[in-house]
Amino acid sequence: MLTGKRIVITGGTGSLGSVLVRRLLSGSLGTPAQITVFSRDEAKQHHMRLAYTRVETATDEVIYHNFERMLRFRIGDVRDLASVAAVLRDADIVFNAAALKQVPTCEYFPTEAVRTNIGGAENIVRAIRDHKLDVETVVGISTDKAVKPVNVMGMTKAIQERVFIEANLECPGTRFVCARYGNVLASRGSVIPLFHHQIRNGGPVTITDSEMTRFLLSLEEAVDTILAALAHGEPGETYIPRVPSARVVDIADALIGERPIETVVTGIRPGEKVHEILVSEEESHQTIARGDYYVILPRLPELRRAHDGAVMLEREYSSRDDLMSGETVTSFLTSHKLLPDHELVLEEDMLA
Repeated sequence: MLTGKRIVITGGTGSLGSVLVRRLLSGSLGTPAQITVFSRDEAKQHHMRLAYTRVETATDEVIYHNFERMLRFRIGDVRDLASVAAVLRDADIVFNAAALKQVPTCEYFPTEAVRTNIGGAENIVRAIRDHKLDVETVVGISTDKAVKPVNVMGMTKAIQERVFIEANLECPGTRFVCARYGNVLASRGSVIPLFHHQIRNGGPVTITDSEMTRFLLSLEEAVDTILAALAHGEPGETYIPRVPSARVVDIADALIGERPIETVVTGIRPGEKVHEILVSEEESHQTIARGDYYVILPRLPELRRAHDGAVMLEREYSSRDDLMSGETVTSFLTSHKLLPDHELVLEEDMLA
């Protein structure tokens, strides 16, 4: 599928981008001609380059021969149209992982979130349209927070989805699809590393709401979703992973085990949802099951295709549905080596 393709990953030094790069370099989907990591963080690019060249310190050879290798690094910003147009000039496939994604940051700097999450997507579309670039596919990477958004991050991601879906009309030679998923297990800032830290310090373990539920998704499964959208998505479709979910209190109980550590309910935080929703009730009427995924069909009539016999969802897809039992949660965390007895390896630290 990817043999001979020239790939650009915007925001490629982030947690998702790092795992995606590793998967692409594995050759499991074919050998790309080139993978370009495009981001504005030179420090992260530096460390990522060293990790893949297996050296301890930077040398001229590492820097100048970088561009002769399959994996390239390019400094740039999705906010800058000229920079985006330059990096997409020879691209076949684009994964847009660049984003402001921390909910509090976006709340305090909403204009910055708009410039990155919406303006960045618009720049990708404008570069392809105005420069008549031969990009085959763009995969926009979204979040559950775009569903019934209650915070700036979710609002900007919801509009980003619409920008990419409509782009199929603006750039008919390019296929634009989206992948939407929820919080990722063992990613920095997620609940499991927080609980590990609290447990190792003797507690208490803080839970914002006793009824809160979350989907349990690994970054590898997030990458699977993105690649499924790339492989099978029709223009304007959005891919959603079908994954298990659990009550946060059951996750905490499984992690605490027999330790004499108390849990404290602290109250829900601004912009935080009690349940994750990956498909809203309104979207469910145009959502079908496809293999291990739900697929939201495009709303724009110009992009709709016949799906004779396809059964649409009857309700929204939420983390409060089909919850795992407490015992199943413990077994799940054990199988993923996420209990405090194991050394927790954050997903974005797993470069090599």
